Amino acid sequence: MLTDTWQKSSFSAGQGACVEVTQFTDGSVGVRHSKLGGEGAILFTRREWLAFVEGAKRGEFDPR
Repeated sequence: MLTDTWQKSSFSAGQGACVEVTQFTDGSVGVRHSKLGGEGAILFTRREWLAFVEGAKRGEFDPR
């Protein structure tokens, strides 16, 4: 389940508050703060991650 390929969000570049995402070999997805990488990550199943991404695309998390 280990990986060393974390991708930084293009929206985080240069702002210091960087979000990184990786897909583990078992299909789960990890999300972490780049500066706190050694402190762990939040883990999602593939299905949970896809639901989050689709919700973000639809604007479910936009301020109202």
